[in-house]
Amino acid sequence: MRLHVPIQLRWSDLDAYGHVNNASMLKILEEARVFAFWVDGDLTSPDQAAWSTAVIDAGPEADTKSVISRQEIEYVRSMPYIRQPIDVELWIGHLGGASLDVYYEVKTPQGVEPRLTFVKASTTLVLVDAATDRPRRIDAREREAWEPYLEDPLTFRRRA
Repeated sequence: MRLHVPIQLRWSDLDAYGHVNNASMLKILEEARVFAFWVDGDLTSPDQAAWSTAVIDAGPEADTKSVISRQEIEYVRSMPYIRQPIDVELWIGHLGGASLDVYYEVKTPQGVEPRLTFVKASTTLVLVDAATDRPRRIDAREREAWEPYLEDPLTFRRRA
């Protein structure tokens, strides 16, 4: 199962060539990841209830930090400015002891044909105890929230 996170492009995401800049793409992936995994307030609010995967406290006094240890992006095709929110599909390709691999496909908005994929990407997140600055294990609540989204990881093209 995948999460579908709508992300609105900004005009400033484009570069001089008229397509979404590579640095902006990292921000788009970050925005989708934060929306999908971070709690931003009252867990009983309707917005939070819709995202059962949002279980990492993002507040400044949080006990856990999520640290990126690795990222990979494959640009499949140039992405122009699109007025409707693009669809960032997310899933988890691996749940480890203290880390998870998040996979993405950035696509045309849902309902728009033809359905095109612009970017394939992955991020390895490590959960870190804020007090000790050491990795900490994924707890039972997090694992339960994320396991439904486990799916095969992406295969990236490699150049020799």
